[in-house]
Amino acid sequence: MADGKNVLGGELAPCSKDPLTGFYRDGCCRTGPEDRGLHIICTRVTDEFLAFSKRTGNDLSTPVPQYGFPGLKDGDQWCVCAERWKEAYDAGVAAPVVLEATHVSALEFVSLDALKKHAVKGSP
Repeated sequence: MADGKNVLGGELAPCSKDPLTGFYRDGCCRTGPEDRGLHIICTRVTDEFLAFSKRTGNDLSTPVPQYGFPGLKDGDQWCVCAERWKEAYDAGVAAPVVLEATHVSALEFVSLDALKKHAVKGSP
């Protein structure tokens, strides 16, 4: 598993325990070789972001009980794929980001300035 640093250089903070997020379902936006989607950006999803994600092939709002996925609603925090967040950013619908809970490797896909423009603090 990659180290637990955030985009600000500190220790990676938890993103969400309710709903339980992260590729490893530990509440953190950690990554490793199994995480092909790179679920490393901690967002506070919005209705606009959820609609965009659904339109582009990743329905995050519909529950999938067999995988323990509750479906997300406006205001939930969730680790999203770096490329999906960047697509939403480019389309003008990026969800707010919790910098302290966003993995440092996100900087390989998006600038710190872009993330800071959408920054929010910790838990909702």
